[in-house]
Amino acid sequence: MKIALIQSDIIWENTQANLKKYDTLLANLEPDTEIVFLPEVFDTGFSMQLENLEKPLGLKAFEWLQEKARSYRKVFVGSTLFQDGNRVYNRQFWMQPDGSFTFYDKRHLFQMGGEDRVIAAGKKRVVASYKNANFMLQTCYDLRFPVWIKNRYDPQKQTYDYDVLVYIANWPEIRKPAYMALLKARAIENQAYVIWVNRVGTNNKNIVHTGDSQVLDPEGNLIVQMNEKEEGIGYAILDFSYLNKVRKGFQTALDWDDFELKP
Repeated sequence: MKIALIQSDIIWENTQANLKKYDTLLANLEPDTEIVFLPEVFDTGFSMQLENLEKPLGLKAFEWLQEKARSYRKVFVGSTLFQDGNRVYNRQFWMQPDGSFTFYDKRHLFQMGGEDRVIAAGKKRVVASYKNANFMLQTCYDLRFPVWIKNRYDPQKQTYDYDVLVYIANWPEIRKPAYMALLKARAIENQAYVIWVNRVGTNNKNIVHTGDSQVLDPEGNLIVQMNEKEEGIGYAILDFSYLNKVRKGFQTALDWDDFELKP
């Protein structure tokens, strides 16, 4: 399965300009790509000044994802600050080629950046399925909380909760050592592929992002890592026969702890 990672700078609080940028980048998308991943809040950047963002919040980004999924006949994945009733969520959409979708609301809100003051936290783990593969959807800061995403194995059915762990992010360069270490750990401890799609560029608060968008295999090996600070598209192949070989060859899942998550 071929996937694409869109590593981009994000124009601050300017949805229209960002969508135009992605239109330009996607003109070079390799046609055999099946899933396209965009960064967290790909349409506005990590602005918590909701009054400065186009209203209704997230609608234009949602419609753009839906139109691209239909026109390219591919799955498109990205998050936006989305108004749902009287609450706003950092909502990651998994948009199918037919325009149907599922979504994940970011669980762990970045209090040091004020996200918790304006965004409501999600309460559910969400797994999206595509061609018999299961993708656990996660967003940025969620990476630091391993209990929330711990994979589970059912020995009777011989099934796992998920095969691929997806992280889309706006994670700054200053804390790069943390995500580089944690991504590898998440792949190994869950015996799953890990996808990381992070922005590049400097935001309006002079916070620098290097991107480092990458894919790791279930043994923690890098399959691809994009050049830091460069916009572009990276590609990777997810080989699920290899995933099954790793899992059967070293069945740590048989010794995983049982647990129950509470909202």
